[in-house]
Amino acid sequence: MANNNKKKKTTIEYGKYGYFFILPFFIVYAIFQIYPLISTFYYSLFDYYKRNGDEYRSFAGLQNFANIFGITKGERGYVLEYLRNTIIMWVGNFIPQIVVSLLLAAWLTNNIVKLRGTGIYKVIIYLPSVITAASVSVLFKALFSQYGPITMTLKNWGILSSNFDFMNSVAGSRGLISFILFWMWYGNTTILLISGVLGIDPSLYEAAAIDGASGGKQFFRITLPLLKPILLYVLVTSAIGGVQLYDIPALFNTGTVGLIGGPDDKTTTMAMYIMRLYNNGDIGKAAAVCVFLFFVTLVISLLFFYTMGDKEARLEAKAEREKRKAYRQAMKGGVR
Repeated sequence: MANNNKKKKTTIEYGKYGYFFILPFFIVYAIFQIYPLISTFYYSLFDYYKRNGDEYRSFAGLQNFANIFGITKGERGYVLEYLRNTIIMWVGNFIPQIVVSLLLAAWLTNNIVKLRGTGIYKVIIYLPSVITAASVSVLFKALFSQYGPITMTLKNWGILSSNFDFMNSVAGSRGLISFILFWMWYGNTTILLISGVLGIDPSLYEAAAIDGASGGKQFFRITLPLLKPILLYVLVTSAIGGVQLYDIPALFNTGTVGLIGGPDDKTTTMAMYIMRLYNNGDIGKAAAVCVFLFFVTLVISLLFFYTMGDKEARLEAKAEREKRKAYRQAMKGGVR
């Protein structure tokens, strides 16, 4: 017995050292993610101002939310207007992005085409996402200004009228911002989709080809269904980034004051509105907009998870829950 106790004492539990390796991540996550999130919810309930070095704070309950939605008299509900701007520019970027990325992924991984030098194509496609948003915004603003080279060329060709200005056109400004976002991020999406296509078993395509399935049928019946997990990831991450869109609109078509997207505030995003409120010292209202943005992102993400998730797994889980419920009811009836 004594020998057994000694052996137990001398046994080293290596598993506990794993917690030391993952501890830094949780510490950083708690400091830079959880604490700011909790503090944002906290400050959204306060009438909190910081101006000229002075600070004023008093509990306001849900008053900040009433203010941002324009329910309070004298307040204008900018939130829904800016949310609409943000979603329009995100959708205008994402739909062509996912279509082009799917086509490029199918083309670059097609065993029939057997394209040579795919590595070079991947590098070229991915390069725009490496460029900083500030430099891209300044470049496109110079190219598409009223007397920019591309604008003047389109006018000379008769495509645009002589007095057309992208910066004073709502559709033109939103379209250019959407195009910049598409051009910057379609390469990243293509690489993700290529990795998903390469993970599909090639024997499925071989069997489909033997059965006489065309390339289109293979794409819609094999590639797309098996790409659902990757597509779900792309949709959710793109939605989160799109709803929080800030850098390109804030640098592309804003006046000297900044954070007011032209023309007529039609390219101002939710993140730009938050920064505007924060710069004006209205911390409580800015926090309320952040909380609203958090719930918008959560709802959109859950919607994508529900629509893109595995329906068979959900049906099986539902059937299992109904079985358990029926079993519990039967047991209760037996006890009685």
